[in-house]
Amino acid sequence: MPRYYFNTRIGSELILDPEGETLRDPDHAWRVARTTIREILKTDGEQQSILNAVLEVTDDAGDIVLEFPFTEAILDSIKRSSTRH
Repeated sequence: MPRYYFNTRIGSELILDPEGETLRDPDHAWRVARTTIREILKTDGEQQSILNAVLEVTDDAGDIVLEFPFTEAILDSIKRSSTRH
């Protein structure tokens, strides 16, 4: 199984994930990225700059597999809660 790294970009600063995580596929990496962002927002959400952050998911070669803006995780959460009855 491939290893994915969840690096956080805030402006020009890149915070590297040195360990990564072994996951099934890019779809699984997307779900882990969304969960990771939501956890970060729970603890650091009051910091205004965090809303401009992007989680860059890379593979073993360092190629970007997906970019997940923190705001997208927030919007996804709002959409889900507004459609539930």
